[in-house]
Amino acid sequence: MDLSRVRNFGVVAHIDAGKTTVSERILFDAGVQHRCGNVDEGDTVLDWMAEERARGITITAAASTVPWRDHQLNLIDTPGHVDFTVEVERSMRVLDGAVLVLDGVAGVQAQSETVWRQMQRHQVPGLVFVNKLDRKGADFLRVVRQARQRLGARVRPLQFPLFDNERLSGLVDLLALRTWVFDGDGVRATAQADAVPASCADEVGVLRAELLEDLAGDDETLLEAVTAGRSIVPEVALRALRRRVLARTLVPVLCGAALRNLGIQPLLDAIVDLLPSPLDLPPVIGQDPRNGQRIERSPAADAPACALAFKVQLTPHGDLTFVRVYAGTIVPGSGLWNPRLRQHERVTRVLRIHAEHGQPLERAQAGDIVALVGPRHTATGDTLCTKDAPIVLESLTVPDPVLTLWVEPRSTADRDKLHQALLRLAHEDPSLRVREDADTGRWLMSGMGELHLEVVRHRLQSDFHVACAVGAPSVAYREAPRRPARAEAHVEHAVGAKTIVGDVEVEVQPDPDCVRPEIEWAPGCPVPGEYRPAIEEALRLECHVGPRLGYPLVHARVTVVGARIDRAHDSEVAFVEAATKALRAALEQSGIDLLEPWMRIEVEARAEFASGILNDLSQRRAEVDDVVADGDLRTIHGTVALRRMFGYATAVRSLSQGQAAFSLTPVELRPTGE
Repeated sequence: MDLSRVRNFGVVAHIDAGKTTVSERILFDAGVQHRCGNVDEGDTVLDWMAEERARGITITAAASTVPWRDHQLNLIDTPGHVDFTVEVERSMRVLDGAVLVLDGVAGVQAQSETVWRQMQRHQVPGLVFVNKLDRKGADFLRVVRQARQRLGARVRPLQFPLFDNERLSGLVDLLALRTWVFDGDGVRATAQADAVPASCADEVGVLRAELLEDLAGDDETLLEAVTAGRSIVPEVALRALRRRVLARTLVPVLCGAALRNLGIQPLLDAIVDLLPSPLDLPPVIGQDPRNGQRIERSPAADAPACALAFKVQLTPHGDLTFVRVYAGTIVPGSGLWNPRLRQHERVTRVLRIHAEHGQPLERAQAGDIVALVGPRHTATGDTLCTKDAPIVLESLTVPDPVLTLWVEPRSTADRDKLHQALLRLAHEDPSLRVREDADTGRWLMSGMGELHLEVVRHRLQSDFHVACAVGAPSVAYREAPRRPARAEAHVEHAVGAKTIVGDVEVEVQPDPDCVRPEIEWAPGCPVPGEYRPAIEEALRLECHVGPRLGYPLVHARVTVVGARIDRAHDSEVAFVEAATKALRAALEQSGIDLLEPWMRIEVEARAEFASGILNDLSQRRAEVDDVVADGDLRTIHGTVALRRMFGYATAVRSLSQGQAAFSLTPVELRPTGE
């Protein structure tokens, strides 16, 4: 496939906005599937895991490839629940474009803002699709205003919905100035071009004028036509719109109702016409692992191979490593170099993925998103390349866990089996952290929320057949240094007939910008270069267990500032021991704060329930920022300590007669004051 005809895009949204339904209808309209999967009935194609179908939510990102208008669309359907936001993060890292689905009734929600920030961080151009316009209370223009205000985006409607007796019946294309009239039974809707109805001609005229005025600011041909009052050639306006979308200075808004398959075909047209191909984006940038120099790689099939592993998926027949190929060609039987591991990984098969199934390919080329069978040690965020032309691409940022629970086997015979299962799950999911509690012998699992850990627990039983006992979730606290401190440690041991000596001085500085401890070397530090990797690794391991209560250390910058060198008695072992001793002493002097996760909370409820919900949040010592009124709907925004929110789902359901919705998103760490 010509690279200019490839679109790598994802579908992202807040939970229950209809994202997976949109993806399922894309598969159906493109002819990949011959039936429409339904989330409520548990028969979707992309939500293929048993846990996903049972819960009616997306847990893991699923990939597929669909044809449309002689283009190849590589689609990734991502989760909407905040507990699985790492799936969105690692998908966004390799996508060229995205479709943000908004609920036509609820509008912009908490996770809508989160995924939008991820799109901005990864500089991903996007479209907005306002879904569920067939529901009571849906308001297209209200959602557009919300997107402009809450996302801070320059959004412009590209379509306008039409209703017949309050039933969504079609839409107006504002650029082509034509009407798509939907008919059919909602399984496969057809469309035809008609004139704009007189009932909405004024509103359509205003929206079209605003769109064209915006586009004319960057296009002289369009500007001349607008100022002269001449008719606009749709193709000229479309090219101008595409340039703005690629530059991320304008976001078109489309509309429809995915459950009834309304608006999906125009959405597919917009994906082809407006989202970028791999050729529209700048070359990928990385570093040469040998000297740290900046390297660019263009998407050429004959360039040295370069791919980023963005996801690992466990299967009964071995691991699948999902990669985005940025340059070169990968063929079955070839070997790829992993610069992080400094070893080759053998590729036995290359697969085009459709949900849980794979189609073998003879090769994968620049621009492709495929799965590789064969790599055994490659992890999420690793670069795979040729050894002769190595490159390391920017890896992924994985948020720290907020909840922890213990797990132990029900029998001693299952201990090794449980250990191996946990290691495999942690290899698949970078947001899952696993460590052994030295005091109890239990395994501690840390994750992004109660649902995340519950899914892991179920997978231990269903996928790995491990019978285990599990504790209640508890908050994943952190420890942080309170003030700067410096300490020195001296180690001297007799080893056989030789005495080994190590003398290291370490400084600890509080730094709120350091999510994880940063290990640095002071200029002129005399520690020999061959000892430094081992010392760095030892200091990182020491930071995993804080000095106060054993929680991981954060917000710390650790600098090795000095050492005494005695070449006759120097030893790597002694220097490692001295460095860890010095770090412990420095942390003891610095004083340690206990930090806890605080969450951004958003609660949506009818006005009659708002006061009771606010009173409950007050008792939980939440900090309420504002309450936004929109008709009979009240949206409460604020922050609250996670430890005060256990069991909140049950409480808010009781306070609202089951009619309120809420979301919690990690926002920061604060001292507990204890």
